Amino acid sequence: MPPDVAPLARRKALDALRTLTAVVALAAYILIIGPPLLIWAALFRQAGPLFFAGQLAIRLALTIVGVRIRVNGAEHIQTGRAAVYAFNHSSNLEPPIAFVVLRRLFPMLRVLYKAELRKLPVLVWVFDAAGFVPVQRQNREQSLPAVDKAVDALKAGASFLIFPEGTRSRTGELLPFKKGGVIMALRAEAPVVPVAITGARAAMHRGSPVIHPVTVEVSFCPPIETKGRTFAERDELVEQVRSAIASKL
Repeated sequence: MPPDVAPLARRKALDALRTLTAVVALAAYILIIGPPLLIWAALFRQAGPLFFAGQLAIRLALTIVGVRIRVNGAEHIQTGRAAVYAFNHSSNLEPPIAFVVLRRLFPMLRVLYKAELRKLPVLVWVFDAAGFVPVQRQNREQSLPAVDKAVDALKAGASFLIFPEGTRSRTGELLPFKKGGVIMALRAEAPVVPVAITGARAAMHRGSPVIHPVTVEVSFCPPIETKGRTFAERDELVEQVRSAIASKL
């Protein structure tokens, strides 16, 4: 093996070992901690312990694989009021990273997630216990009840984490944004906080389950207010959110 190839091969092997270790540790953690927390949440209607355990598990896994998170603009996190946090999405790592960086909003953080994930038994139990809201991406009529539920939660003081592209970008370029998040914010008169994540794609190469050690940057933009805005301005608001995220990528 040529000298310059050997270190690369060792790094790849080490990254694969770290990833496997993280998966095993995460699985063991979930099997041990998950059942009693789900029972607690069901009996006492308290999701706080689930949030705490979830972010702890994610941080443990990220530490094992060597992924570091650098946060910019944390002052734009709206701890005193409900808001919609709109993230870009080009890697499987972005949802757990987004969840962790918004931990100061626990337990009043909700996630708008694609309904297809409800096919995963354990995950759906956790999502339901935490009050997360599934949305049908392909059928507007079927998505309306989810939007109504999200609006009610926003009005009650919960914040939402959303991915307005609706799916992962295969190229890393921003996809067109769906309007659901902005419509939720307009109806609840809640601000939208655009958030850009960079570096996550480098951690997971397309088609590979191996996670590589990188530093991921999360940049919070100033909130975009919706109070006093009308539904006629929804396209303009969507473009404002998208442009703010694009400016940080």
